[in-house]
Amino acid sequence: MSDAAAINDPATDDPEAKRKVVNRLKRAQGQLAAVISAVEEDASCRDVVHQLSAVSKALDRAGFLVISTALRECLTDPDGDMAPEELEKLFLSLA
Repeated sequence: MSDAAAINDPATDDPEAKRKVVNRLKRAQGQLAAVISAVEEDASCRDVVHQLSAVSKALDRAGFLVISTALRECLTDPDGDMAPEELEKLFLSLA
């Protein structure tokens, strides 16, 4: 993402949404560290897969939160910098 896009990104304009995204990403970071430790310590396949699932879910939720924030911004400011088609494409890229 370019610096200009980051400045105009609705997720960065809403401090509460930004805090939630950062918290989810930090949670995913911690879960990824647990996956790495589990692999290094020869944990069971089941434990590793459970941890990987948690990381994946945390990242997905962070992405969906960014998209939902952008959708709210589109509804309140339809002349914003993100076209509905672009928003749809971003949303579908998370699927």
